[in-house]
Amino acid sequence: MATTNSMAELQTADNKPAGRLLVLLIGAQTAQVEPLVGNLSAALPNEELILAVPEGTATEQQSKLRFVDLPASKPSWILTAADFVHALQLAQKNEAHAILMLGPEAVSLEAEGLARLARAASMPGIDLAVPCYALPSRGGLVNSAILYPLSRALFANRARFPLAVDLGVSLRMAERLGAAAQKLVSLHQGDVPMWVVSDAMVGGMKIEEIDAGPRTLPQPGEPDLNTILPFVTGSLFSDIEAKAAFWQRARVSPPLHRQSAIASSVVDGSTEVASMLEGFRLAYENLREIWGLVLPPNAMLGLKRLSTINGAAFRMPEALWARIVFDFLIAYRMRTINRGHLLGALIPLYLAWVASHINTIAAGDDPERHIEVHAAAFEAEKAYLVARWRWPDRFNP
Repeated sequence: MATTNSMAELQTADNKPAGRLLVLLIGAQTAQVEPLVGNLSAALPNEELILAVPEGTATEQQSKLRFVDLPASKPSWILTAADFVHALQLAQKNEAHAILMLGPEAVSLEAEGLARLARAASMPGIDLAVPCYALPSRGGLVNSAILYPLSRALFANRARFPLAVDLGVSLRMAERLGAAAQKLVSLHQGDVPMWVVSDAMVGGMKIEEIDAGPRTLPQPGEPDLNTILPFVTGSLFSDIEAKAAFWQRARVSPPLHRQSAIASSVVDGSTEVASMLEGFRLAYENLREIWGLVLPPNAMLGLKRLSTINGAAFRMPEALWARIVFDFLIAYRMRTINRGHLLGALIPLYLAWVASHINTIAAGDDPERHIEVHAAAFEAEKAYLVARWRWPDRFNP
């Protein structure tokens, strides 16, 4: 079984990378190419780099390097299936031994973080290098609330950002991902995300989590939670459904070696919390019948109690939130209600979790510690999910 050695020390004197590293600068603008290439050249002075850039973005100053055109694809804030198809095709055509995929706004990566990721991508024995970003305490909360704990609990891997926008990929991992991505492209689904961490775990690949430091994450063209949360959560739910035979077996996550994934900062969020909780209470009144189709009576009782709590005292119990996400996953699989309506009904519950998280860190708790406690609750409640997956009607009212 694959494991994660978080924040590995890479490129020792006896284990130096060699060969061609294909680097895809996905979505890079002309002004961003030069600093990215400069940092890469400094990080891997002895490596033969092949730079795949959008047509017309290579400059004359970089003419001594080898550039190839990156096929055009639909602009996206995530790495999509089409990107993995292009990565494999270019790697095979140019006889690359490994691939580094850098998503939009990769220029915001500090040189040291980019160097660590680049070295990991070219190291023998690593199939997937996944970055751990240092984000503000309010950054990436959909990931912290749903994507990370769900991926960790089911696939026994602690990669903090399972939907990272930068990746190091071995050739054999690229072949696996490229084959899966090609199927999606042939179905005209080339703009959907690829859940590479779970795929690597299923394939028995070696995963390394790399400290990438701060990064500006790219934003969707329309950064609307009502669009983003159903899109990424629905995609993850579909991936989990497809890999059910793998994750239902008992597995234990490797020890946590990560120091921190969040740049802590204390900001008064009382106004935001008040607005989120008001929305939650309105949703409890208006969506209670829909939630009742998805959630068992004990969860509904927990939500009823929460609907009476205001302000800084509001806390979403970790076990309750884990079971809510699991119950929505079951309802997604069973098509209990229209999937679009189902994922829309999850949004006010997610915002209640966010309000609880803001209150927790405002009270002095470390934001990353809270997220790790919350992820551990998902692991502890996995047996509940497995039971409901196998006998979905067992807990119905």
